[in-house]
Amino acid sequence: MKTTPKSPLRDIVARNMRKLRADRGWSQEYLANKAGLNRTYLSAVERSEQNISIDNLYRVAEGLGVEAWMLLKP
Repeated sequence: MKTTPKSPLRDIVARNMRKLRADRGWSQEYLANKAGLNRTYLSAVERSEQNISIDNLYRVAEGLGVEAWMLLKP
């Protein structure tokens, strides 16, 4: 299996997701349900272990009530 090196942007997305979720006092399970995603997938994205697609980035942003670009901003 081909592996792709982890980019610094993955860490930025993970940190922003965790912060925005925590600021709202939400569990990973709550956000995952709002975004229509699996909790274990969301957890892996927040730990920067899983790459997130553009479509799922949009779903998470919608769940958080923010613009998607906010998850990409350092």
